[in-house]
Amino acid sequence: MILADLSKIEGRCYPARRRTQNLVGGASPIQAAHFSIGNVLLEPKGGQVPWHNQDQEEVYFIVEGTGEMCLGEERQVVKGGQAVFIPPGVFHQLTNTGDTPLRMIYCYGPAGDVAHWKQELSGTLPVAGVDAPPLPPGAWPQCTEKPASP
Repeated sequence: MILADLSKIEGRCYPARRRTQNLVGGASPIQAAHFSIGNVLLEPKGGQVPWHNQDQEEVYFIVEGTGEMCLGEERQVVKGGQAVFIPPGVFHQLTNTGDTPLRMIYCYGPAGDVAHWKQELSGTLPVAGVDAPPLPPGAWPQCTEKPASP
């Protein structure tokens, strides 16, 4: 039996003020061909999964907290207990708008890397309204902060 224990998975911190821990896929001991799952913690007041798209279909399940979900041209408040379906190829962004951490679980398939993780770490994310479609009107700005040099 292969176990992935969230309390033992360090995960990775990103410039957009979030920590991602792979439960299935990525650095996890559990690998699957058809899906990946992870736990994400967005810091209060602006922690974010920045505006991006990917080839896989995906679901974000908000475990706790309150945020703003942008999906294509739509923008909506999301909260604990809600799930959002993200079709392949559609730009999306999740921002914590609350005073407490927002925790969500992602699941996408098929399994494999998603480019936005590497793009964010290298400071090369496509910029909303420049290299990518614009964010919906009124949305929190996309975090395009480049990581600090070591």
